[in-house]
Amino acid sequence: MAASSRPVAGVAWAVLLLGLWLWGRDAAWGPSGSSAPTHGDIAAVGRPPGVDLPPSRQPMSATAGPSRVRIPALGIDAPVVPRGLDSTGAVDPPPYEQPHTVGWYAPGAAPGARGPALLVGHVDTETRPAVFYALSAARPGETVRVTRTDGSVAVFTIDDVRVVERDAFDPRAVYGPRDPGRAELRLITCGGTFDRATGAYTANVVVSAYLTGAE
Repeated sequence: MAASSRPVAGVAWAVLLLGLWLWGRDAAWGPSGSSAPTHGDIAAVGRPPGVDLPPSRQPMSATAGPSRVRIPALGIDAPVVPRGLDSTGAVDPPPYEQPHTVGWYAPGAAPGARGPALLVGHVDTETRPAVFYALSAARPGETVRVTRTDGSVAVFTIDDVRVVERDAFDPRAVYGPRDPGRAELRLITCGGTFDRATGAYTANVVVSAYLTGAE
């Protein structure tokens, strides 16, 4: 699916927000034998004082989608594939057979372009950690590098890390733009604890970043 230069708005935006909530509810296999570090003090990280964050950069072209994402501090280095919505209206995550692949919501913003670009990944499989298992350990000031299909690299700085409980979930606040003029990034996976009764995690890990460089 090709990247679109048009922002998600109106009905399409509402569908996306619902779809992201549904994705977080249904996208995980369940505990892999070790609990993901996605609760407790991580939930309170937010934007701690005293972290020196660089200024934002002007958005890049919207014509190139992502091909790879790297978060050096977390050891994440994974291919990115375009995804859309499935038949239920939920964001279609990477196939279960590809637990170390990240999905990009392709009808939305491309990473580096104006608006919030959305990358989703599984936290674990039935037997082992998946691509975004370490995501909740991200901290403000750390770097996310997204290689794009035109060979350019969008460099983002993390400015917010949150675990959002489902009972208090506000999709527009979580996934909407923080600054309409910026190029932003959201990295999303399951978090909290795994509820065996419902077969779902109790929260989402949401890491927010903004464009600070381009190569």
